[in-house]
Amino acid sequence: MSEKAKLILQGKEYEFPVILGSENEKAIDISSLRAKTGYITLDPGYVNTGATTSSITYLDGELGVLRYRGIPIEQLAEKSTFVETSYLLIYGNLPNKQQLEDFSKSLTMHSMIHEDMKHFFDGYPAAAHPMAILSSMVCSLSAYYPESMNVFDNFDMQVPRLLSKLRTIAAFSYKKSVGHPVIYPQNHLSYCANFLQMMFAVPAEPYEIDDDMVRALNILLILHADHEQNCSTSTVRLVGSSQANMYASVSAGILALWGPLHGGANQAVIEMLESIHNSGTKCADFISKVKDKNSKARLMGFGHRVYKSYDPRAKILKQMTDVILAKRGISDPLLDIAKQMEETALSDPYFIERNLYPNVDFYSGILYKAMGIPVNMFTVMFAIGRLPGWIAHLKEMMEDPNTKIGRPRQIYTGPVSREYVPIESRK
Repeated sequence: MSEKAKLILQGKEYEFPVILGSENEKAIDISSLRAKTGYITLDPGYVNTGATTSSITYLDGELGVLRYRGIPIEQLAEKSTFVETSYLLIYGNLPNKQQLEDFSKSLTMHSMIHEDMKHFFDGYPAAAHPMAILSSMVCSLSAYYPESMNVFDNFDMQVPRLLSKLRTIAAFSYKKSVGHPVIYPQNHLSYCANFLQMMFAVPAEPYEIDDDMVRALNILLILHADHEQNCSTSTVRLVGSSQANMYASVSAGILALWGPLHGGANQAVIEMLESIHNSGTKCADFISKVKDKNSKARLMGFGHRVYKSYDPRAKILKQMTDVILAKRGISDPLLDIAKQMEETALSDPYFIERNLYPNVDFYSGILYKAMGIPVNMFTVMFAIGRLPGWIAHLKEMMEDPNTKIGRPRQIYTGPVSREYVPIESRK
């Protein structure tokens, strides 16, 4: 007999089924709660609420486990590429050789954006944040591909089109922000190598591909490719549940990602390090302020809402960060401060007892900075990485016959019924 949960309300007993996930996760199915009882649940931030079942990503915050389609993130970071991992997330399995070649070719075929869209970049002020440009340009893609207004149509064409063009739009937005001419994609380069040359190449000068930089970017994007039902993914699913087109749903996800509590966290790390450096504060003094509960000092990039042990992505990025820093021989006071912060957090009982280990945002910010990626592009890089996860969740939701349009409930706490008062009688 399957397990049931019992709820007693006003002396009456109700039963609800218990759902068991493949990793032994448990949930009480309350989808019939309101119909049976007239009650709803109240769960600010949905931290105890499962909006869906999913076969894409599994994470265990207590044990520090993260797997895409069952494959440990450590193995994907070591052995895979971002393109291969994207295929895995979206289609459910690792591609065979022919499938990977075909998928890569389709990305190359769709790497250009319509020439008319270049004029859009000219309309933005030089100080425009690249995320504002990115979200607007992605939504604008829907105007150029009217055959894709129905999210169910041409899906296998929409996937490489968006994956490839997002990278081009991101690079073009950076070039716009620094006043440089755009650099077009080159068909012979891999996905990540192509992005780096569009970012950093200048006209009439050869751009030398650095294999370690390409590998670092692959790892960064793989680690950000999906993370279960986070804020931006939930936003993409919510917008997509209305059957909005893929470009509109992803544009909404980009805007959700923009917030400093989500995708902007690694930017906040660099801003914290800059503040410490510019104020002349010693690292030890700043750490003391963080420990003082009466202080407003905040330690960015440490601890995680989900992971209660070491973030598995942080371990991987720490190793890659050390490789890039050693190779480039960078002398940067911010990176020196970051190293001191890291050493303190890994040895100080205060941080260890509270599970305040450096997380993925701490190392990704340092690594992006070491690679020459400007701070205002950090969240854009996150969006490029997260895109296959967003697409995978859209696909999963579209294929689920039980999908309903998202419509959360609320508990009303405003005024009770009252009469309209003419303006001349109002106090």
